[in-house]
Amino acid sequence: MLFIGDDWAEIHHDIEIEDGSGRVLARRRLPEGLAGITMLHELVAEHLDPAAEPDQVLIGIETERGPWVQALLAAGYVVFAINPLQVARYRERHSASGAKSDAADAHLLAEIVRLDRAHHRRIAGDSQIAEHVKIAARAHQTMIWSRVRQVNTLRSLLREYYPAALAAFGSDLAGRDALAVLTAAPNPDLGRRLSQSRIETLLRRAGRQRNVSSTAATIRAALSSEQLAARPGVIGAYTASASALLAVLSTMAAQTEVLAGQVEQGFGQHPDAEIYRSQPGLGVILGARVLAEFGDDPDRYADAKARKNYSGMSPITKASGTKRIVLARFARNRRLGDALFLQAFAALNNSPGARAFYDRQRARGTTHYQALRALANRLVGILHGCLRTHTLYDEHHAWHTEPDKLSSAA
Repeated sequence: MLFIGDDWAEIHHDIEIEDGSGRVLARRRLPEGLAGITMLHELVAEHLDPAAEPDQVLIGIETERGPWVQALLAAGYVVFAINPLQVARYRERHSASGAKSDAADAHLLAEIVRLDRAHHRRIAGDSQIAEHVKIAARAHQTMIWSRVRQVNTLRSLLREYYPAALAAFGSDLAGRDALAVLTAAPNPDLGRRLSQSRIETLLRRAGRQRNVSSTAATIRAALSSEQLAARPGVIGAYTASASALLAVLSTMAAQTEVLAGQVEQGFGQHPDAEIYRSQPGLGVILGARVLAEFGDDPDRYADAKARKNYSGMSPITKASGTKRIVLARFARNRRLGDALFLQAFAALNNSPGARAFYDRQRARGTTHYQALRALANRLVGILHGCLRTHTLYDEHHAWHTEPDKLSSAA
């Protein structure tokens, strides 16, 4: 077997190859790209027994994404994505001086996969559909997060010179009504000049079909209300800044819908899509996010506990002497954690078993956040069982409760 440490950077990879006894067979700095991966294959062929299979090559690297990693997996090598924080802790074991170099990190990664690989997870062999869903779901979620940041910036800007806009639209500045009206009237003077019929026309063009007249009247009253005014000399600069932000938000809103379509398309093609959608609180978008972050490699999680630990929903225990503390896992996949919390919150309204479980947690004195985390942890276990047995969610079997009790809990 060969053990390889790969300390990667954007333009090069520091490589160290060791045998089973820890003897260093080769050290190289390889360029990123096709030339570099070809040189790596040549080094492997030079030192690997000709009768050995590619899975006799074990590689440690601090990432699980990118064409380089995909090329390693395509070659049949076993690749371990080591968390950079864990690598830093290993580095402290080997050197107390704080010294660091790319070559030393490559050696460290080779030693990790040679001696301690049982405690690390190899990169999962997810299907192409799962990879498609992961890329689209992450891009969709990133777009939403970026839009929220832009909305917060716009809100702060409007507070400085256009408080009537905040009175008209509140926190829904990224909504179609707000974007349509504020794009046409990005300053207080233009807002006061908008007529009822003009606002109704803007709302209809934006896609509103119901309550057009009443909504337009409410908006017009807010934009016409007396508000504190900014200095006249700075209104032009504020207007230009707000117009730019509104244009960005309009584009982001449109592209969010495009990405949502990609998520739905990929998720709908996955063989486990119906299992995910059968779970309480999971629709197409949330289900796609959970699938994307968990992956679909059937061998990735040994049991439900392993999946719960990866999700970050299961608690951790710190015990020393007579002291014992149970804490939440704050080091976790943020995207997955966000999706699971949203699922748990939504499940309260459409799953009597989930609602009863949450109420029991609250009755024990836990906070809303703690009870939701416990519920999300339970839902992950239920999902694992459904995926393992290829069965849809069943309320009775999931919560081991008699149907009449479920009805009373509802």
